Amino acid sequence: MAGPLFTASHVSLRDDFEVSVPEVDTAVSAALSAGALGARITGGGFGGCVIALVESGAVVDCGKAIRVAFAERGHTEPVVFTALPSAGARRLS
Repeated sequence: MAGPLFTASHVSLRDDFEVSVPEVDTAVSAALSAGALGARITGGGFGGCVIALVESGAVVDCGKAIRVAFAERGHTEPVVFTALPSAGARRLS
């Protein structure tokens, strides 16, 4: 499944390549603790964004857990939003 691969990828980027930051690690950890199937840093590294795979019923709880974890650690409040997967790019005829 994709979830454990997302998380393993984050661990590698954090530990092997050292391109994560505390805010990203906080978001990943909080999302996983709140029921995300997997989570990882995304983008160019050294901060930025996290993508978490979350079942629709756990989206609100994951967002809340991330906000709470950030507040507890004194991080700036994160922007949390939902993106739904859709069909990839294709040629329109």
